[in-house]
Amino acid sequence: MDVQAYMQGIGKAARTASRVMAVAKTHAKNTALTAMALAIERAAKVLLHENSRDVEAAKGRKLDAAAIDRLSLTTKTIESMADGLRQIAALPDPIGEISELKYRPSGIQVGRMRVPLGVIGIIYESRPNVTADAAGLCLKAGNAAILRGGSEALHTNQAIAACVHEGLKVAGLPETAVQVIDTADRAAVGELITMQEYVDVIVPRGGKGLIERLMQESRIPMIKHLHGVCHVYIDDKADPDKALRIADNAKTQRLGTCNTMETLLVARSIAEKILPPLCRIYADKKIELRGDDAARKIVPGMTAATEDDWYTEYLDAILSIRVVDGLDAAIDHIARYGSQHTDAIVTEDITRARRFIREVDSSSVMVNASTRFADGYEFGLGAEIGISTDKLHARGPVGLEGLTSLKYVVFGDGHVRS
Repeated sequence: MDVQAYMQGIGKAARTASRVMAVAKTHAKNTALTAMALAIERAAKVLLHENSRDVEAAKGRKLDAAAIDRLSLTTKTIESMADGLRQIAALPDPIGEISELKYRPSGIQVGRMRVPLGVIGIIYESRPNVTADAAGLCLKAGNAAILRGGSEALHTNQAIAACVHEGLKVAGLPETAVQVIDTADRAAVGELITMQEYVDVIVPRGGKGLIERLMQESRIPMIKHLHGVCHVYIDDKADPDKALRIADNAKTQRLGTCNTMETLLVARSIAEKILPPLCRIYADKKIELRGDDAARKIVPGMTAATEDDWYTEYLDAILSIRVVDGLDAAIDHIARYGSQHTDAIVTEDITRARRFIREVDSSSVMVNASTRFADGYEFGLGAEIGISTDKLHARGPVGLEGLTSLKYVVFGDGHVRS
């Protein structure tokens, strides 16, 4: 295959389709989403069969258990894909919405209209359900999408793509509005991230290695987060019961997500009360603990934490623990070692809570709640394309509005500037 020619063809088709999608009626988009959901449900056996091919190949390549888990489809995950598309269909259509419409002294009216970004390239690893989620979100926001899933999920992604194209066809929308790259050649990624004339935004969903590569090579703006080193700080004015529940849930509810707590910070004056019962919970759930000297003195069984541990996103049953002098020290630690993803404080002191949310520079900052809530669905966005720790365009969970932009619109009645 001539990968460059193949990708150029995909890019041209996506650009043409994006013009159609930008003016597509809400009814047509919702019809497509509903038809996609039905197609996925009807094709459940085919999807499971194609997924079994990918899973067996992955096992042959000695992928680890976590990677196999992310790759695997079940009847439940297929149902969730279909339900997710129906949820997107139920969301308000942001395109064409005019806000902030005001009269100016000249007599003109000036407002802002929400418009699509254009062509969105999404690069992701393992999870084939992203194919359906990304297609649905990009479509509802009036964009065309070029999807490049991991090579380990090639057969599954193509089977899902067939369902997506069926839905687009039913609605009378161009099938090229969503294109799933059907080659495992890594050169396709290199082409995608440099096709400035066809692609407006890149969204990488994958490991740190993938995102670092794209940051070095891409010529196209990205919506991304590099890693999630998330913190929970237990203040000395915390409610102990809340602190135990939150610190437990933030780490153990699910280990391999970007909003899972990786470092626990505890105020020194409350550490001897909080750490022993909390660490017993972690021990029962087989969490390896790595602590500073003060934490290890209180709970001697901990491994000594290294400087690298404070920077590490484990995505595993490992947690770093540091005892800090108070709120200032906690904020300083997060500023030095954090990834600007999600950080939480547990406190009953409203003044300290306000300082924390004002001074911690992360895309999601929480008071008396688990970091695991940093999610598009939980935030009321319906779904998300990913999490952004960037400061421009979109920040935090990226839903439909994050896949759009704004342009100024002006209404006059023969007005001319004097």
